Amino acid sequence: MSESYPDPPVEPATISPETLAGRLADGEGVRLLDVRDRDEYERWHIAGPSVTATQHSFAKALQAQVRGSVDELAAQVAGEGPITVVCARGEASAYVAGLLTEAGVDAHNLAGGMDGWARVYEAHELDADEATIVQYQRPASGCLGYQIVADGVAAVVDPLRAFADRYAADATRLDATIEYVIDTHVHADHVSGLRSVAAATGGEALLPARAHERGVVDDIGTLADGETRSLGETTLRTVALPGHTTGMTGIAVGGVLLTGDSLFLESVARPDLEASDDAAAFARELYATLTERLDAFDDETLIAPGHVGERTVRNDDGSYAATLGQLRERLWAFAVDEATFVERVTENVPARPANAEAIVAANLGRRTPSDDDAFEWELGPNNCAATAD
Repeated sequence: MSESYPDPPVEPATISPETLAGRLADGEGVRLLDVRDRDEYERWHIAGPSVTATQHSFAKALQAQVRGSVDELAAQVAGEGPITVVCARGEASAYVAGLLTEAGVDAHNLAGGMDGWARVYEAHELDADEATIVQYQRPASGCLGYQIVADGVAAVVDPLRAFADRYAADATRLDATIEYVIDTHVHADHVSGLRSVAAATGGEALLPARAHERGVVDDIGTLADGETRSLGETTLRTVALPGHTTGMTGIAVGGVLLTGDSLFLESVARPDLEASDDAAAFARELYATLTERLDAFDDETLIAPGHVGERTVRNDDGSYAATLGQLRERLWAFAVDEATFVERVTENVPARPANAEAIVAANLGRRTPSDDDAFEWELGPNNCAATAD
């Protein structure tokens, strides 16, 4: 049962999650006051290179109202400029934003709260020559997905179930038909849209052949290492990139490589999600991916990952991508030996994604959650990257 909150003393201005996302994309400074409890805030909150966030509970705001010290509460919010107040669903934050407004503070409420934030899904095109590649971004979790279009044919890679309708609509806008729906691996942090997008569009649902070894129970097609699919005159090629999970596979198209959850822009994949007892073995596989399998690609290859970190800076065109040469120079993982690499990525791993077991079961076809349950399961950060820096 959800809590009820009193009407704010003054109706505050509001900001939509989409507007907030746009400001963050533009690099504008954003000053946040999160009025959820500390544990909720620490588990998951809005972050970014231009975000300054402060957590004070709703109860503390009520105390400030009773004491007549709302202006002092505002002074304790780090940063400068207007204050955006955040809570779970935009109700408690509306009251606090009203208190601040009544006290003469420039404040507004994030409409829908973190629930609304989780529903933001942006799209930016990558700089690609052989096809149109749309990168989908979910700021709330850092999940990235893709649609590749060439000659009126489209492939969707790593779709999210929560936004299943979006891909078909964008394909129509691009005058294309979705023929392939591909997951690069069995995801543990979000409920995949593989099945729902394929069912809605008639596209062929595909998982890497080795990912099937984890126990896929329904009729999903397979992609072997090095296998190709055609988008008109353009060829998609699968590239085995194991180490994060069994069967982790990238998709190469022209000079672009979609790396899924193997290589990110600020880190590399964590190797413990599938089997924590075998994390060292997975880490050795990941090291071979970085030093041997990716050695087949030149420095100019554009890397488009499956996730992005909360502090990663976007490119000027709004996308998250970098050349392999840039990553080889930037990331410690390319400069150490295997033993050092294994030690660093298996120590101090982050917490597992929330509801990972249920999400994996859904993505293997063993569970069929409702839309509401699927959405709730995946709220929070993705936690698919290693913490070593």
